[in-house]
Amino acid sequence: MDDTPHAPVSTPLTTPTIRLTTMAHGGGCASKIPPGELEEVVGALAGQQYDSVIVGLEDGDDAAAVRISGDTAVLSTADFFTPVVDDPFDWGRIAAANALSDIYAMGGDPVVAINLVGWPREVLPYELLREVLAGGLAVAQEAGVPVIGGHSVDDPEPKYGMAVTGTAHPDRLLRNDAARPGLPLTLTKPLGVGLLNNRMKSTGEASAVAVETMTALNRDASKAALAAGVRAATDVTGFGLLGHLHKMARASGIGAIIDRAAVPLIEGAAEALRDGYVSGGTRRNLDWVRDQVRAGAGIGEEDLLLLADAQTSGGLLVVGEVPGYPIIGETVAGDGIDVR
Repeated sequence: MDDTPHAPVSTPLTTPTIRLTTMAHGGGCASKIPPGELEEVVGALAGQQYDSVIVGLEDGDDAAAVRISGDTAVLSTADFFTPVVDDPFDWGRIAAANALSDIYAMGGDPVVAINLVGWPREVLPYELLREVLAGGLAVAQEAGVPVIGGHSVDDPEPKYGMAVTGTAHPDRLLRNDAARPGLPLTLTKPLGVGLLNNRMKSTGEASAVAVETMTALNRDASKAALAAGVRAATDVTGFGLLGHLHKMARASGIGAIIDRAAVPLIEGAAEALRDGYVSGGTRRNLDWVRDQVRAGAGIGEEDLLLLADAQTSGGLLVVGEVPGYPIIGETVAGDGIDVR
């Protein structure tokens, strides 16, 4: 298992002379397989019956949950992606925060992580990989999670992420199928990092505020949601706000309303949208949910693209009010998503 190089936590060792984002066809969670195609593929895994499985494949939750005792469920997830920024240390930090987020989105506590690495060893020096791993370790240590081993392959595109194991109480899981109508929708991070990341990939113009947002852990938001008695949540990543809300509403048999004006945006996102830095992943996200979305008066295509923006290490979308975070809409009886 332990064939991944290791490095102590440090500040970045070098300034990269190679732009990592130019070495991949897509960046971050925008490089995911489109949601409709993915659901069709993983359908091959359906039909498994195990009494210990609490949360499996059915509703596209953020992590699997398996009961191992009356008061303990083990959570398991994996997440990795191509470079979303050019700085290798920051890429490692972002990827680690993103992987840990799946555990927080289920209401759990991460326990251990292992690295997942794809590396073009004849193209990129190992010094850069050491920085990537050091960045991942820095965020894992912030979360109090040991990073022990992993797996690596020689890959023409650089990829990095983590498989994370966590625990939670089986009766306090945050699930996709537990949303109920008549509750507020809370979003714990602003939207728009996909737009800013796509601009950086195109121009080399980095966004410090986007990096800050993507490296922030969802730990405090998760604990606040649990303290508020929340039972349904997900994190907003590669399928965008609309895609992840659609999955949760579909699993729970409800509808939703989004107040577009209430959705917080990261600094510079509106300008990146105006200038056309919309990723292919974002457009595919909108295509997937378009027939489930009803746009109200004054809501245009750009508004919908923003709500479908493919986030990397985004915030939690919570069904319920979480003190200190903005409410962006509500759940309702019915189906579909109304954007007003």
